[in-house]
Amino acid sequence: MEPDVSERHNPVTTDVLETFDEVRDRILARLEGLSDAEYLWEPVPDCLSVRVGADGSARADDRPRGGTGLAPFSTIAWRMWHIGSDCLRGYGRFFGETPAPGTDPQVWPATAAEATAVLADDFARFRSQVASLGDDRLLAPMGPLGGPYGHESHLLLTTHAIDETAHHGGEIALLRDLRAHGLGAHAPTR
Repeated sequence: MEPDVSERHNPVTTDVLETFDEVRDRILARLEGLSDAEYLWEPVPDCLSVRVGADGSARADDRPRGGTGLAPFSTIAWRMWHIGSDCLRGYGRFFGETPAPGTDPQVWPATAAEATAVLADDFARFRSQVASLGDDRLLAPMGPLGGPYGHESHLLLTTHAIDETAHHGGEIALLRDLRAHGLGAHAPTR
């Protein structure tokens, strides 16, 4: 199949989006059939998660700041929030997107199905933002939109987003596998 005009004139954008799409597709495939029990499963005590508060809204736990030692463990729900809201949606500011007044970035769905749909929307939004740049803008410094990262390119931001999504997507897949194999249910055989 012959590449379309935009792909021929923007090969870097095309290639980086192909990688982004592969990571997104793997993650969304691994989320198929995710139950609410898996979504909120805490394999160890005191996990970071998404919790419904007294007001009825679900929010991702805040990360503790400044501690030493091991970082808290997190649930699939928290990791999905981190990919979708904290990273992909949060990076919208580098494309000139401003959150609606009163928007709380910690708010995240309490159910697996709704969270998967929201995450898919966050992937689509970020992909569209990157695709709109073309190679020249992708490779140029972000400028004032980038704030303290203004000297960095959108390509660096995009590769960082790919790294974050692949990293946390792999963790999500591993958590599903560990739960499916009965983590903690059996004593070691050696």
